[in-house]
Amino acid sequence: MPVNVPRPDDLRREPVLPPGFSLVTLREAGDAFAHAQAIAAEAGAATLVWVRRFDIVEFAVVLEPDAVLGEARLAHYLAMNALADALAVHCPPERPVLFRWPDALIYDHGLIGGGRLAWPQDCGEGDVPDWLVFGAMLRATTMAPFALGQTGVGMAEEGFEEVDAVDLIESFARHLMLGVTHWQSDGPKAVARRWLDRLDKVVGIRHGIEANGDLIATSQSGAERRSLVDALGRADWLDRDSGGPKL
Repeated sequence: MPVNVPRPDDLRREPVLPPGFSLVTLREAGDAFAHAQAIAAEAGAATLVWVRRFDIVEFAVVLEPDAVLGEARLAHYLAMNALADALAVHCPPERPVLFRWPDALIYDHGLIGGGRLAWPQDCGEGDVPDWLVFGAMLRATTMAPFALGQTGVGMAEEGFEEVDAVDLIESFARHLMLGVTHWQSDGPKAVARRWLDRLDKVVGIRHGIEANGDLIATSQSGAERRSLVDALGRADWLDRDSGGPKL
C-alpha cells in the first residue's frame, strides 16, 4: 500500500486561527519553540509560530498566565490536552491517543509526538511569569515503512488521510481556547484530571497531579513523586540529533 506522504501544496495555505491569535511562519530549517521564546515578550499571548516542515508538524504558542509560575506550569497539561484532542479529531476511528508522562503523545501504542514548555529563566516559583511557551511536534511521516525495533509512528503511515499540518494547527488552536475557557470556569485541577484520563497507565498504580504539576504515583509499595520541572527539562520523547520525535 502506498504511503500518503504530505505534498508541498499542503503547506502553501496558512492556518485560519481563532480571533486573538497571530501567526508567525518560519522556513523549514526554523525552530518554532526557540523562536517563540525569543519573541514572546514582544509578540504577546496567542502568538503561534509555525515551521513549514514536510516531515514534522512543528509549532509553538505564547501564553500569558495570571498565576505564579508554580501553578502556571499546569498550562502544560492544558496544551497537551489540546494537542491530543486535535490529533484524535483527525485520526482513524477506535485508535487510542494517550499520554506518556509528562510530555509524550502516543498514538496506537507508538510515539507520534510531544510537547515542551518554557518560561523566563529569571522567573521565581512565586512570581507570575511574563510568558510561557508551549512547543509541539507531531510526526507527519516516517518517510519509510515500519522497521523492526522502531517505536515511533507517523500520521501518513497510520492512515491519517487528507490531513495536513494546517488542519492540525487549526484544530489545536480551537481546542486550546476551549481548554482555557474550562480552566477559567473549573480551575487548573480539572484540566489536570482531564489529562490523567489519557495517561498510559500501569495496572495497580493510581496517579494524581499536585498543585505544582508534579505526578504522584501510588501503589501498594507507597507513593512516588515525579518532578514536572525535571521531566520537562529532559524531554525524553525528543531526538535532539534529528530535531523530531524519536523513532
